[in-house]
Amino acid sequence: MSCVRAVRGLAPVCGFQPLAVLSRGVSFSPRQVTSDASFHSVSFSESDHPRVLITGGLGQLGVGLAKLLSGVHMLSPFIYSDVLDYKNLCEIVVNNRISWLIHYSILLSVVAEANVSIARDVNITGLHNVLDVATEHGLRLFVPSTIGAFGPTSPRNPTPDLCIQRPQTIYGVSKVHAELMGEYYHHRYGLDFRCLRYPGIISADSQPGGGTTDYAVQIFHDAVKTGRFVCNLRPDTRLPMMFIDDCLRATLEFLEAPAETLSMRTYNISAMSFTPEELVREIKKQLPDLQVTYEIDPVPQAIADSWPMVFDDGNARSDWGWKHNYSLPELVQTMLKFTGSDSRMARAN
Repeated sequence: MSCVRAVRGLAPVCGFQPLAVLSRGVSFSPRQVTSDASFHSVSFSESDHPRVLITGGLGQLGVGLAKLLSGVHMLSPFIYSDVLDYKNLCEIVVNNRISWLIHYSILLSVVAEANVSIARDVNITGLHNVLDVATEHGLRLFVPSTIGAFGPTSPRNPTPDLCIQRPQTIYGVSKVHAELMGEYYHHRYGLDFRCLRYPGIISADSQPGGGTTDYAVQIFHDAVKTGRFVCNLRPDTRLPMMFIDDCLRATLEFLEAPAETLSMRTYNISAMSFTPEELVREIKKQLPDLQVTYEIDPVPQAIADSWPMVFDDGNARSDWGWKHNYSLPELVQTMLKFTGSDSRMARAN
């Protein structure tokens, strides 16, 4: 597969080729696909591998998915582009013979609340551009949604695929907009639109990027570096979470799923739900000297209090076979390994 990544929506093109476009930029790298893999594309014959454009390609998920698609462990070259530049996006799609478009370009929850006008441009206008590009060129389009697409009037434990949403952040509003516009384009124009509502995604490969669930990433870095962590959420704040490897695998499996297996276009996916207190307790099994204090930030706390506590992802599990690999103990062990806790534990002993 080949892959291109771009900047403001960085995108990789992959053979599976991923092409990543940054929020403003794109990169390309080749990928070898196993002979028993099965791919389906509107624009390509069954014998061809999809070529994948990833917007937001230098972000946590864009980089990870580009590596997965291209089968390499290095950052692919990228093309700088802008998801707000419709003409340039069309040129990238045509010049690189793109067949799948994965749209990761987004401002996350806390950052978006501090930059509403920019979030409106990137999260909504950028979406309109990729919808039109995908429709015009017959692409398979994947747009992630989020636990943030729900609001305080939504059922929180559990939260089903279909229920009242009504989020109270520009991030959440833009995601509901994306879900509904994508489904409209599917029914009105036949666009192969696919959407997964991600929980909080935890990865050791990148620094937190302004999301409400980012405490669950920062705690590992601080635990290893200093042995101390200040949490900005209450200790009893329960949110759905997932390790990045599960998230990326779910995305690829969903993209590969035959259209006839899908009963809907937007699915919840999840792996676990935990509170800061539960996460700290699990980490202390490995790092017993970790010191945690709580200094509540009202902005992310209010956002978290409006989000689901537990995701019901039964439809994803039954329709296309979603199954997670990482629960909380496996997550903690893996994150501590990647963030270098082995040396810290050796010094402590």
